[in-house]
Amino acid sequence: MAFLSSLFKKESSVLGIDIGSSAVKVVQIRKKRGKAVLETYGELALGPYGGVEIGRAVSLPPEKITEAVVDILRESKTTTKICGAALPLSASLITFISIPPVPDKQVSDVVSIEARKYIPVPLNEVLLDYSIIPREENYAVDDGSPAKPTAQGKEVLVVAIHNDFINQYQSIMANSMLQPSFYEIEIFSSIRSVIDQGVATSMVIDMGARSTKLYIVERGMLRSSHIINKGSQDITLSLSKALSISVGEAETMKRTYGLKGGPEYKELTEIITVNLDYMFYEANATLLNYQKKYNKNVNRIILTGGGVLLKGFTDLAKISFQTEVIYADPFGKLETPAFLSQEFAEAGPEFAVAIGTALRRLSELP
Repeated sequence: MAFLSSLFKKESSVLGIDIGSSAVKVVQIRKKRGKAVLETYGELALGPYGGVEIGRAVSLPPEKITEAVVDILRESKTTTKICGAALPLSASLITFISIPPVPDKQVSDVVSIEARKYIPVPLNEVLLDYSIIPREENYAVDDGSPAKPTAQGKEVLVVAIHNDFINQYQSIMANSMLQPSFYEIEIFSSIRSVIDQGVATSMVIDMGARSTKLYIVERGMLRSSHIINKGSQDITLSLSKALSISVGEAETMKRTYGLKGGPEYKELTEIITVNLDYMFYEANATLLNYQKKYNKNVNRIILTGGGVLLKGFTDLAKISFQTEVIYADPFGKLETPAFLSQEFAEAGPEFAVAIGTALRRLSELP
């Protein structure tokens, strides 16, 4: 099933590719007078490629993923091969380490030494990247000069991805005739498309089919991340088992009624609530850990991923978190036709990663 809209046609465009556990999404944008303009976008469920229902997470061989990518590019009527691609958080290791105060030119070597303590495979088997976390006292005044080593040392965000996984993605992209200039972890794509400039600290809850990703962002920098090994398909499977109905029927009921089914769907509401309560408990624990570690509060919760579109999701989330809860609006970063504003608002949470990836690729154009 494809969800697509072809809006404009012009050269010098770029694509953002997001291969999730249950669907592949693509967004094509171009630059016009300094603004990012949406040209086309699409989503294709991966379940049928693995012989399971739409909405189910599925583990496909590279050739099947390639088939799905080619299909969505064709159905979305994309016109360019220039792209960036997002990698799933589950394929990476993300950790925060502290290093001693050393000159900038020695940071890379020190990070590699320290990273060995956290990465369970030889470093020559992974692609290793890192970013220095600015100290709070440095936020107010930034004159562009190199960071000076201090007695406190440096806090570093470290990301590692196994080479075999990158090679698999490179093969999928090549066989799809795509030309990616980078691969980045989905977290960073999503941050780019859903977090506004400013000092507010936000938690992003990204609920996919197989898992729910949590990450806390402060001043545009990732400060914490956590994966809950439950997603929207777990709700569907719970409904199927408890109500003795097929998975397909359970998925339809979930999408049709959610938490808004009324008294006649009391059991449906209870089953969904139990599943979401577990996820919200885990998210609150992550919030508490952040608050204890940094003595700071999170100002708002931003919802992304297809699972958060469940009817009544935000109402339950507001009760659980007792703070501002909003849906991500990644299409708000793009110039789009006004008459489709409602459609884009509803689709936004599902396309956060693809849009964020496309925005980075667009920024690379001369």
